Amino acid sequence: MTTEQRIEIAGVEYEHVGADYLEKRTLQRKAGWVLLWGLGVGAVISGDYFGWNFGLTAGGFWGLAIATILMAIMYITMMYCLAELSTALPHAGGPYSFARQAMGPWGGYLTGLAVVIEYVITPAVIVVGIGGYLNSVFPGVPLWVWWVVAYAIFVGINIWGVELTLKVSLAVTLIATLVLFIFYVLPR
Repeated sequence: MTTEQRIEIAGVEYEHVGADYLEKRTLQRKAGWVLLWGLGVGAVISGDYFGWNFGLTAGGFWGLAIATILMAIMYITMMYCLAELSTALPHAGGPYSFARQAMGPWGGYLTGLAVVIEYVITPAVIVVGIGGYLNSVFPGVPLWVWWVVAYAIFVGINIWGVELTLKVSLAVTLIATLVLFIFYVLPR
């Protein structure tokens, strides 16, 4: 039984949907603990050995320490909020669907727009880092070529699916962990 109701809020037509609509959009398990571990550890490794170097240069030790503490507080509170909302509203859509349920279509739209901007900018930042690394290894190739190639690879992997994205992330994380271990055990 579908109980749909259309209303207009602030110039936007909004459709309240029934439980059957949300049942069709329930979460599907795509990742186990190993893939999630790879995602988390990979994010820490890339932050430690790429992004934080710019923070040290820009703010010094104490500036980076203060920024790290503030970001850790914000990240922890965000994760607790998402964990709580995921159990209260267990359907796909993440922050967009939570905001749409709570704040209507404009809140959902603005939140969805922010998430899309995040997903567009994050690979671009990673591509700049990878391009810098590859440019130092192959200085004859223009930097923008590395950016285009790396971005195309990342977008292709993400289009292929979230499961492949997580598996590639796990492989890269394992390689990075091995390299860090080798640097740790080599004589200084």
